Amino acid sequence: MQVTNEILQNLRQDYKSATLDEADVDNNPITQFKKWFDEAVKAEVYEPNVMTLATADKAGKPDARIVLLKGVDEDGFRFFTNYLSAKGKELKRNPYAALVFFWPDLERQVRIEGVVEKLDKETSEEYFKTRPVASQIGAVASPQSQVIANRQVLEEKFEELKSKNENREIAKPAHWGGYIVKPTRIEFWQGRRSRLHDRINFEFVKGSWVKNRLAP
Repeated sequence: MQVTNEILQNLRQDYKSATLDEADVDNNPITQFKKWFDEAVKAEVYEPNVMTLATADKAGKPDARIVLLKGVDEDGFRFFTNYLSAKGKELKRNPYAALVFFWPDLERQVRIEGVVEKLDKETSEEYFKTRPVASQIGAVASPQSQVIANRQVLEEKFEELKSKNENREIAKPAHWGGYIVKPTRIEFWQGRRSRLHDRINFEFVKGSWVKNRLAP
């Protein structure tokens, strides 16, 4: 089937699985996020920790990609990556980011904005040790976001490192580690009929969270 504008314009879904009332939303958005995340896990949503990470360069040009959430607490949302990647370079120049979680099975979305900081070396090393060995080698082998001649170059580097590090602990490379997005805004979106969606928004103002409903 060939995709046409007519087909795209007629693709729509009327959401009806749940509602979201201010009274039912915890006054702490981190607590509310954990509640929704637990419900996504119980509903067996495919990879519920998948999130879109949006960054921008110094000139404000936006960029976005999928990464995995690897921790959440009162301080913020954690993920790990190559510091020399495109996103790492963008965050160095402009330490602000946005995250989006979309759980279609539950007709829910969470949007987060905040300031980004690097996690300390010890925290990054602790997480790196929990990764599968193949993923550890991959983090060392891949010059993320850089141009390479072909896939064979990457695979040969992987096999070389695998052979050299057989039966040895692999050290976290200096160019790899974690970030934390410290939220200043968190919005919970619940799909509703006729596009009259529920949107409950939190803004961090003068040391506390302020909760409001937004028009869809």
